[in-house]
Amino acid sequence: MTDGILFREAQIDPLLSRYSVIMIDEAHERGIYTDLLLGVLKKIRRKRPSLRVIVSSATLDASRFLDYFNAGNKEGEATIVSLEGRMFPVEVAYAQEPVHDYVKKAAETAWAINLQSDKKGDILIFLTGREDIERCLDFLSDLMPTLPQRAKKLEPVPLHSGLTAAEQMAAFEPAEPGSRKIIISTNIAEASVTIEGVSFVIDCGFVKIRAYNASTNLATLATVNISLASATQRAGRAGRTQAGICYRLYPESALKSLLPNTPPEITRTDLMTPILQLKSLGIDDLMKFEWVTGPPAENVLRALESLYTAGMIGEDGRLTPTGEKVSECPVEVNIARMLFASKDMKCGEEIVTIAAMTTIQDIFIIPDGSAGALAELERRKFTAEEGDHLTLLNAYNAFIKHGKSSGWCKSHALSFKAMSRAVSIRTQLKKYMQRFNLPLESCEGDAKRLRKCLVSGYWRNGARWVADGTYRSVKDDTVLHVHPNSVLFTRKVRSGWVIFHEMEETKKTQIRILTEIDSDWLLEYGHKYVKDR
Repeated sequence: MTDGILFREAQIDPLLSRYSVIMIDEAHERGIYTDLLLGVLKKIRRKRPSLRVIVSSATLDASRFLDYFNAGNKEGEATIVSLEGRMFPVEVAYAQEPVHDYVKKAAETAWAINLQSDKKGDILIFLTGREDIERCLDFLSDLMPTLPQRAKKLEPVPLHSGLTAAEQMAAFEPAEPGSRKIIISTNIAEASVTIEGVSFVIDCGFVKIRAYNASTNLATLATVNISLASATQRAGRAGRTQAGICYRLYPESALKSLLPNTPPEITRTDLMTPILQLKSLGIDDLMKFEWVTGPPAENVLRALESLYTAGMIGEDGRLTPTGEKVSECPVEVNIARMLFASKDMKCGEEIVTIAAMTTIQDIFIIPDGSAGALAELERRKFTAEEGDHLTLLNAYNAFIKHGKSSGWCKSHALSFKAMSRAVSIRTQLKKYMQRFNLPLESCEGDAKRLRKCLVSGYWRNGARWVADGTYRSVKDDTVLHVHPNSVLFTRKVRSGWVIFHEMEETKKTQIRILTEIDSDWLLEYGHKYVKDR
């Protein structure tokens, strides 16, 4: 199971009494629930010494975890078992100078490898995300007509979370005889999966991670330099079955500026939901909780402030009755607050759909070129003038109306996999709505009521329009640009105010999934403790 599901189980059974052995794998990724689980397991072992905990990883700094579990316990509480993996030598080549466009350079490098190397084996390219991967595929398809007859044929294959299971499996299939596969992947291929037959790795040197700024209360998806541990792990992928080569698209001198490891997620995330869940476990004194890595004090303070503002904790710092219920919902606090507000707003039917749809990345498939223009016309059929949340609602309702058809999705520029996932998530959320007696009433097309309910969840993510076409965040005037995928990308909102689902940091700070609101609603639904601008 995922670390998040096991942590939720601890909320129901605080001693995890069903289990005698718990193994936490890929611990080096230091996801927030991995860290919280380790803290909870250390606490459980004091009550249940018979519980065995195995923490495993290919790249783990084992001594750090050894010290953590031995601290405050009897000597020899934890021990290290090391299994040496078999690795073939990997030669590392560096760029002479920083690369201006690493996506284009990755495609050119893969092309050159195929032309110049007689060595067997596939090529694995590490890029930051879906957009990079699709650009790289475009570069390679442009080069394909120039491939000499003597060269191996190329089979470019993407690998990222937005693909169907069948599409993802293509990365693991062996190449056709006389062909060479180019797997273009996110960091999912760094440690989570192993692809056999790779002899060449091309490392762009970047990764996309979530980062939270406590002073602005805003979380972003930022592209940053990888860590030394990640660079080593990526290179190692070329030496699984034979000696390999790793091409790093950055100079060797850049290694000096890389962090030893990627900062743990708990140090760079909004702690509102994790703290609410810790409190549901009876861990009210956060100073006494044994963190593997302590989060920044300001992040904790901002989370407590937001939980108090949202009515989840009282002045004594303990959970309110609403906070207890919200802590059991498998979604972020802001989304859960929205679900609970839907009872008064009489729009539960629509809000549970929107909550499910916002958890899915990229439901629309808009390719480049003339096909993209046609796809864009299809997307406009679902567009709501109020913004993206209601556009997502329209797309979902149409999908259900047309029998959840994959063919219908294809002809309307929608991802069948994404839509099917939304149906599954909505079914789960509906069970929580029923459990807490939240009626699934329809707002009967009353967009104003629906948007007010959205503000009750996104009250911290408000922004106002300024004359240059950008937005400014409510809290500290951060300059925000509308993401090109938004239906409000080229449209000025009449009220001048929006709420948004998330921010993404690229060359500029972009906001995704926007809806137009009235500024008074921000004061009504959560800004009573924030200075009115």
